[in-house]
Amino acid sequence: MTIKVLLADDQALLRSAFRVLVDSEADMEVVGEASDGAQAVEIARARGADVVLMDIRMPGTDGLAATRMITEDPQLADVRVVMLTTFEVDEYVVDSLRAGASGFLGKGAEPDELLAAIRIAAAGEALLSPAATKGLIARFLAQGDGSGDEGAYDASRLDALTVREREVLVQVGGGLSNDEIAARLEVSPLTVKTHVNRAMAKLGARDRAQLVVIAYETGLVRAGA
Repeated sequence: MTIKVLLADDQALLRSAFRVLVDSEADMEVVGEASDGAQAVEIARARGADVVLMDIRMPGTDGLAATRMITEDPQLADVRVVMLTTFEVDEYVVDSLRAGASGFLGKGAEPDELLAAIRIAAAGEALLSPAATKGLIARFLAQGDGSGDEGAYDASRLDALTVREREVLVQVGGGLSNDEIAARLEVSPLTVKTHVNRAMAKLGARDRAQLVVIAYETGLVRAGA
């Protein structure tokens, strides 16, 4: 199956470089380019993109707003967004994840990292930047701003989870893969995958990245723990 990729960045030169890279792969193709967020949403709807490489900062409708528009549209439920940042310590990283992005990647990432990011996102996995990784996200989520903002997650919704599903969610929040969780809990990877999928369904999470956010925002996992 070919992964349909949409490039959203206001820098034409960067889009061109990404297009050459993506189109060189047998399992993916660029189906469109956008110079702002609103255009990205329109193209995603029209051309059935699987993964959107979305710049956070763009004129007009920025990447954060566009991500919310995509994740809130039932017709785009299968679209995954990977946020591109100039600096990986970015104030909008967590907002991006809360908005429904599958993860983020620095624009200075190596070509292989970018291609891997597209494949990971398309598979529904959490993409946490190799350089910044889970620690950065955990730190931002743990700090917050103390204002009880709209991104806060109702911890009582965790009551819907079984004890085992909570245990698995803790490990997901820690950044472990299904195989790593299986080894730690002494169960099969398939069993872990089942628990992850059930937790996602019960919590209304689009993908694994959203489970990571939920794990921190509910206090189930804490930075440094």
